[in-house]
Amino acid sequence: MHKILAAFLALFLLQAVCLPKDPPPITDDTISDAVRVKLASDQLVGVLDLKVTVAQGVVTLGGTVEAKSLSARAERVTRKVKGVKQVVNQIEIKTRSGK
Repeated sequence: MHKILAAFLALFLLQAVCLPKDPPPITDDTISDAVRVKLASDQLVGVLDLKVTVAQGVVTLGGTVEAKSLSARAERVTRKVKGVKQVVNQIEIKTRSGK
């Protein structure tokens, strides 16, 4: 009887240890954090003050940059983040004036 009980206990423990764990769910908060980290670590857009909001996987980028290429770069970097369904780029392009 003890051997059967020990065998069931060992089998139960083996299954508990060996079963694959579900990955944590991707939430808007995790997407937002990941986008901010990716943007901050990018050599070109990492120094910019960009705003990031996420709703149901849709990332909205805001802020101001001096060149269209920087806006496009921020959008490309954001699209590569896992869980991002869509990017709404509301970054304004404002060139420096000579004044």
